[in-house]
Amino acid sequence: MRECKQQGWRVILVTKEKWRNEDWPRESLDDLVTVPDGAGPELFIDMVAQLARPHKVECVAALEEFDVITAGLIREHLRLPGMVSSTARLFRDKLAMRTEARRAGVNVPDFVHVLNYDELGEYMNRVPPPWVLKPRSDVSAFGIKKIEESEQVWRAIDALDARERLHERSSYYLLERYIPGDVYHVDSLVVEGQVVFAGVNRYGRPPMDVTHGGGVFLSHTVEYDSNDRRGLFEINYQVLTALGLRQGAAHAEFIKGATDGKFYFVEVAARVGGAYIAEMLEAASGVNIWREWAKIELAAGTQSYRVPSPRKEYSGIALSLARQEYPDTSDYTDPEIVYRVRKPYHVGLIVRSPELKRVLELLDQYARRFAGDFCAVVPPPERAE
Repeated sequence: MRECKQQGWRVILVTKEKWRNEDWPRESLDDLVTVPDGAGPELFIDMVAQLARPHKVECVAALEEFDVITAGLIREHLRLPGMVSSTARLFRDKLAMRTEARRAGVNVPDFVHVLNYDELGEYMNRVPPPWVLKPRSDVSAFGIKKIEESEQVWRAIDALDARERLHERSSYYLLERYIPGDVYHVDSLVVEGQVVFAGVNRYGRPPMDVTHGGGVFLSHTVEYDSNDRRGLFEINYQVLTALGLRQGAAHAEFIKGATDGKFYFVEVAARVGGAYIAEMLEAASGVNIWREWAKIELAAGTQSYRVPSPRKEYSGIALSLARQEYPDTSDYTDPEIVYRVRKPYHVGLIVRSPELKRVLELLDQYARRFAGDFCAVVPPPERAE
């Protein structure tokens, strides 16, 4: 929003009423318009159509996961350039993205749609447990369950099909082989179908473990010129090409299998990664992917965009829920600290160094210190907000 305003555009934020008083960059907003909290896509479309009467709308951007399809529907309705809803669904539906990735030859953990009983039975006879039961459209690790035996699968299906909300029943789930290993994320900028920038990082612990077990979320830059980095560049490009991303930002996750050393595609979103990943990437590379994404959108269809040359330093983040509303990190004085998270009931530090070893040392220290100084554990909700 700040970058769009800085480039001279009129910026209007459309959000739900409950988010009206969030910490938006109000100095960069020409207007902030809200819809009721229960609003569906139709109301968002109508609101933007009303805004388009006095002001010609040139570009629509979804700032978070749940708005990606809605933004596509708005573009279709107003005949604007950018991702349409059919492509957006591939980045929201874990079953669809796996199916398309597998067709393109990408390694994907063996999976099955939770739908046909015969197919489910054949799958569980063929693929040994443990398995992971995943909602097709939620974010992060919300709603994910690890399952050890087939009877648990059948009972889980019964429980899902008893839910009142139709979109939470079992046909909106998939079952997938659980692959132990390190989890990586690749955060990309794409122009005309080409990945013009990508930051490659590894989580300290799998996000599912942090969501369900609590503790400190860690991530850090992967070593430059490493085989892992090269392999992730390749599979990330395969995925984005298979799903048809032509321009914008993407956040993709992959597992490196502990037993076979292969990379497997986990999921991808057509947005900037959360959990202060953008700030961590900027610390290492000097590239702010929020600002660059804005530039890409505003330059769509022209040759005016050029990605900045990134530097090659290392960064990492330690992030946790906190017992205190506003945790005091003043005792953390390492000169490598470049960013302190300021969000109620959260604590987080981002560090930067020319040496990966130093980043890893600091993250290890902070993970142990956070546990005693700040960490809070809250049972994960069944669904994301």
